[in-house]
Amino acid sequence: MQCYSGKTILITGHTGFKGSWLCAWASTLGARVVGLSDNIPTTPSNFDVSKIGGLVEEYRTDIRDTQAVKKIILDTQPDFIFHLAAQALVRPSYESPLDTISTNALGTANILDALRFLDKQIVAIMITSDKAYDNKEWLWGYRETDSIGGKDPYSASKGMAELVIRSYVESFFNKSQNVLVGVARAGNVIGGGDWAADRIVPDCVKAASKRAELLIRNPLATRPWQHVLEPLSGYLSLGDELSKNSDLHGEAFNFGPSADQNHPVSSLINEMAKYWDQISWVDDSNINQKVYEAGLLKLNCDKANIKLKWQPTMQFEETVYMTVNWYKNYYINETKSMSEFTLAQIEEYSNLARNRNIEWAIK
Repeated sequence: MQCYSGKTILITGHTGFKGSWLCAWASTLGARVVGLSDNIPTTPSNFDVSKIGGLVEEYRTDIRDTQAVKKIILDTQPDFIFHLAAQALVRPSYESPLDTISTNALGTANILDALRFLDKQIVAIMITSDKAYDNKEWLWGYRETDSIGGKDPYSASKGMAELVIRSYVESFFNKSQNVLVGVARAGNVIGGGDWAADRIVPDCVKAASKRAELLIRNPLATRPWQHVLEPLSGYLSLGDELSKNSDLHGEAFNFGPSADQNHPVSSLINEMAKYWDQISWVDDSNINQKVYEAGLLKLNCDKANIKLKWQPTMQFEETVYMTVNWYKNYYINETKSMSEFTLAQIEEYSNLARNRNIEWAIK
């Protein structure tokens, strides 16, 4: 990923879970990293624990503030933008649907609209979600050409963001322009440093740290779990390839684990317990208390494999081990600073990806 060396990368949502990991990774690539967020979403957070603030040039503003977003983009003159800022949780979207929709749809529009006034070459990777798809509970993976939709406010907001992106690409950013746009879709991301409310892994580790049992509302829900570094490697690969190949302008790409990585919530927790014996859970499912949640949603990633030469790297057991190991180091081991530990995991993942790419090439 030498294309990023010496370049300015603007990451929106840089204080969030995925955004903070992307900041750490981008800093190792020799880039000037600029972050745009309104606040730090959780306490604790990977942003604070891994001291990401020391790696980035920060701007704090609401992504819905049109003029502030435009000024930051024009002032910083980024070469790449990775737009991750979002209200990223399904269940809170029922409590605050308007905030979810305005953040995810209008926030996306603000980024794209500011790019109309930027007089330089720029690659913008707009991250939406696997939940942007109209989920029909299929057993096979969704392709980039499948219909967009959403039953819950969060999924609908991501579908709206997709429509906004398509409109700006078609209306303002054709292939003769200086702005190149790519769309990335991923979901069910786990990894160290996530403390968001109402997520299975953060709930597990918080309960384990207190030696408490975790109540699980939907243990049979099946998800294609992937480590946070997997989709981030896809986003970076898409930015790299798009900067060299304008034929990919406006294209969407799925980033997810291999087809055999689907596991129910119960299996995920049991696998976590192998590496941290304080993790335990009980079934607390009650269909009368649940809002709508997808039973199964997985992605077909053939397009990323063919056009970007991207493949997922980690097996399910490796994903869970790396995740639990991060939290154990934070809560128990304290063998090294978490900033060093986070960067070490990025290096570990990168080495693993290189070795597996060699293996795939030989095959």
